[in-house]
Amino acid sequence: MSVQEQEQTKREAFAGRMLQVLNDACLALLSSVGHQSGLFDTMAGLPPATSEEIARAAGLDERYVREWLGGLVVSGVIDYEPGAGTYALPPEHAAALTRAAGPDNMGPLFQELAMMSEVEQQVLGAFRGGGGVPYSSYPRFQAVQAEESGRVYDLALVDHIVPVVPGLAQRLREGIDVLDIGTGQGHAVNVLAKAFPQSRFTGLDLSEEGVAAGRAEAAGLGLANARFEVGDSAALTGEYDLITAFDVIHDLARPTATLAAVAGALRTGGVFLMGDVAASSDLEENVDHPLAPALYTFSVFYCMTVSLAQGGEGLGTVWGEQRARRMLGEAGFTDVDAQRVEGDILNVYYVARKAT
Repeated sequence: MSVQEQEQTKREAFAGRMLQVLNDACLALLSSVGHQSGLFDTMAGLPPATSEEIARAAGLDERYVREWLGGLVVSGVIDYEPGAGTYALPPEHAAALTRAAGPDNMGPLFQELAMMSEVEQQVLGAFRGGGGVPYSSYPRFQAVQAEESGRVYDLALVDHIVPVVPGLAQRLREGIDVLDIGTGQGHAVNVLAKAFPQSRFTGLDLSEEGVAAGRAEAAGLGLANARFEVGDSAALTGEYDLITAFDVIHDLARPTATLAAVAGALRTGGVFLMGDVAASSDLEENVDHPLAPALYTFSVFYCMTVSLAQGGEGLGTVWGEQRARRMLGEAGFTDVDAQRVEGDILNVYYVARKAT
């Protein structure tokens, strides 16, 4: 094969890949609609059915459902029987697309992509003029993030994440003071407060909407040991035995100041449990990461730009274990251990302590 032929083959292969990217991006948007509308959940409980039957069962408009079904059929997600005009969601596909799948459900991730597409023009403006996109431009963020993280907390927080800190479960059973920073809608706090009634939990977040949701959930569960406050994690007050931060440090405007404030707020023998993205600080080491394109996209369209909009550091999603360890050390933590939780490909959990 000549050099020209080799180059032509490469061009065609890359063009084919880009065509697949376009199709897959469109499938992601259709899947987001399928998740949010409940269509995947509805179809998982139905035998092969017509578009009219599916729309009726889901309480949706048939014409839209029929067009949506077409997109999912040609994408290989839904099976179609032309003779009967029926559609079916195979069980093996439902295992990755329905709420019954728990943490294996990919649906919430697709709606995050849809949410980010809503701010594309603002992000493009930041490319040209600097700055960032303000948090207020993401009115759905609290609800979307709560759904995504809630699946993990319900399944793994008490039984798998807490145990990465030796002896922590016993201390929580005996009763300690706990602070969760960047708590969002506070579900992590409420899960822990319910599991460990002798301990006292506080959730802190800048979002009044998130704090209100946390309080409402705690009230509904009758939790007297959970409270929520609106506040800046870089200006902590009080003293705590345990401070947690789940998937939040890389979003902050002032992560360096926050880590220093956390170190200052911990009592002697206290622990900082930080869950954040498992990646490398070196780009070349992320090439084979299974979620690398998604992580950089989340950073450009939310994590980095929201921080920069506040005049912040713009740490970004893919800050990596090397940089995380360095920043924790600079904040005053001399003992830092990194742990992984089985089945969680997204996060690494840092157990950080100060010198005693």
